Amino acid sequence: LIFIMRLQEFVTVLVRDPRTQKEDSWHSYIDYEIFIHTNSMCFTRKTSCVRRRFREFVWLRQRLQSNAVLIQLPELPSKTPFFNMNNPHHVDHRRQGLQEFLEKILQDALLLSDSRLHLFLQTQLSPEDMEACVSGQTKYSVADAIHKFASLNRRFPIEDEETKKGKTDVDSDSESSSSRLGPSDDSVSCGCKASPASEES
Repeated sequence: LIFIMRLQEFVTVLVRDPRTQKEDSWHSYIDYEIFIHTNSMCFTRKTSCVRRRFREFVWLRQRLQSNAVLIQLPELPSKTPFFNMNNPHHVDHRRQGLQEFLEKILQDALLLSDSRLHLFLQTQLSPEDMEACVSGQTKYSVADAIHKFASLNRRFPIEDEETKKGKTDVDSDSESSSSRLGPSDDSVSCGCKASPASEES
């Protein structure tokens, strides 16, 4: 007898490793590592690791809500004026809230169909570049952007096919000057790129 087991799809998301990043001599912000491991057919990459800051989560929620008006999206942890990035309890409370937000988002099939979510989770594109990519204003597609970022991320194995793709210059488009798709020396641990430093925390 041959038994064919149908593997149940899963998506594991971890928000971890909060780090203080210097924006300039006066301003700092905290970003968080987002780790994805999945066997879902919805995802271009089965494993990925990026860093995002709180303001980028706010942007993501607004965009997802505008594209899925009938769905009540989960809330993000509140942005309080009393938030202290030097207080480990405050930082971890926010980290937990961001993880719970993503866990709930990733359970909704309609939200999973939004390309912005995938670019947010699996590339280091800025919100402006994500919008440009989704609206077809860049020379690279959503899948191209995800594959290219993965090929730059040395933590994960790279297939030969993707290595060849990685040699294609996708940074030639003027819209993507800050897209971080090209080689960069500003990488942080686990191959994740630091997020763009032009937004508030």
